[in-house]
Amino acid sequence: MAQHDRILILDFGSQVTQLIARRLRESGVYCEVWPFNAAAPERIHAFAPKGLIFSGGPASVTEGASPRAPQEVFEMGLPILGICYGQQTMATQLGGTVEGGHAAEFGRAVVTVTGECTLTQGLWAKGATETVWMSHGDRITVLPPGFRVVAESEGAPFALIADESRHYYGTMFHPEVVHTPHGAALLKNFTHGVCGCTGDWTMAGFRDEAIERIRAKVGKGRVICGLSGGVDSSVAAVLIHEAVGDQLTCIYVDHGLMRANESDQVVATFRDRFNIKLIHRDASDLFLGQLSGVTDPEQKRKIIGRLFIEVFEEEQNKLGGADFLAQGTLYPDVIESVSATGGPSVTIKSHHNVGGLPEGMRMQLVEPLRDLFKDEVRALGRELGIPEEIVGRHPFPGPGLAIRIPGEVTREKADLLRKVDSIYLEEIRAAGLYDAIWQAFAVLLPVRTVGVMGDGRTYDMACALRAVTSTDGMTAEFYPYDMGFLGRVANRIVNEVRGVNRVTYDITSKPPGTIEWE
Repeated sequence: MAQHDRILILDFGSQVTQLIARRLRESGVYCEVWPFNAAAPERIHAFAPKGLIFSGGPASVTEGASPRAPQEVFEMGLPILGICYGQQTMATQLGGTVEGGHAAEFGRAVVTVTGECTLTQGLWAKGATETVWMSHGDRITVLPPGFRVVAESEGAPFALIADESRHYYGTMFHPEVVHTPHGAALLKNFTHGVCGCTGDWTMAGFRDEAIERIRAKVGKGRVICGLSGGVDSSVAAVLIHEAVGDQLTCIYVDHGLMRANESDQVVATFRDRFNIKLIHRDASDLFLGQLSGVTDPEQKRKIIGRLFIEVFEEEQNKLGGADFLAQGTLYPDVIESVSATGGPSVTIKSHHNVGGLPEGMRMQLVEPLRDLFKDEVRALGRELGIPEEIVGRHPFPGPGLAIRIPGEVTREKADLLRKVDSIYLEEIRAAGLYDAIWQAFAVLLPVRTVGVMGDGRTYDMACALRAVTSTDGMTAEFYPYDMGFLGRVANRIVNEVRGVNRVTYDITSKPPGTIEWE
């Protein structure tokens, strides 16, 4: 992708660093996120970015061991935008002063525009007040030489600063979040107006380049693709098939934890529509057997990831060998599995297809979607002609229903949850709500509750319904169903699913919760 304009984002540990990358990709600019201390000058030169962005982070620059950008980046002649902590470390490293103990700002804030610069051109007029999103405890008290103030707030007198002679800019607020109304446009002013990017990053172009890369890597080798039926593995499979044809064999592993009728749909779609060689392996006894008695969600994920690889290798041997294993790994998986300090992240949850492969695995990896976010994968799927019922499908985790059954996973519980989930999704589609929701699913709770059906007492399982809206999965809000809809769904579940007598609705946002329960 050397022919594309590109921006490099140095990550200092912010929880919303990925959103910076999302905003840039949305404006047609290719970018990557690197841990700040993995950005050696020679590596940056090789990447050839047209500009740098320093992310926010949880540290304080007033602490002696806090992260710093490589000092050499200030000698490369590249435009730089520092966001929150990124602004503070840039100011400190260029001769300014940052102090703690002043008024902190968290959440929505109002800035007054006191000047003009390329970053605000066409967006913020001098004298105007604008809404932004802040999250800081420290602030700049002395500007570095060459900088001037463009906007200020009550808690941040240097809310936006600029040194236009060197093309350096800093914001104390976060332009990447949706709560800063003009944030995406401010970032575009940096990438297009300051850095001179043309916005030539498209899915059509990515498709052609990815096919070339796959052919160059695979050569005459044979590829096995683990097909789950979800968006990621489906797009990866069709893309690889376009590149190498019958050198690809897809293996669909039914671990007994798929949604209702999903296995039949996967087999029919890929064998019949795309004419892709497909092996359907029913390994439900193996997976459910090894999950027996396991309650820890991380252990569940690791067991499932290990068994996937073991099954792949068994099928590889039956085929007479394969050279490559294809996976639908996405860019958020990669970023979340590496922290800003270059080591294992403070793990929220592990990704079974990142960093968890056995050391002795004989196949090489092919991960053609590794540079893409979820919505970019959907766009690529449409470019490839994949049916909308697959491309537009709500995200479904690799471990399947195992992480929607808190506690021990059994076949009986999986069957119950499949029925509940099927009713729930059927009602969502009937109400015309499916495409308005990012992800919807049911969870089988590890509790039994007392109920009354007819004249009898029941003591059955409870379930929770979950539905969220999101643009990228990094943050999410619960979907505001009307109570009539929820009542209708609950009534169907308790009447049609023997073994479930109580339905709840999860109204937790992300953060503080996650989208999935485990």
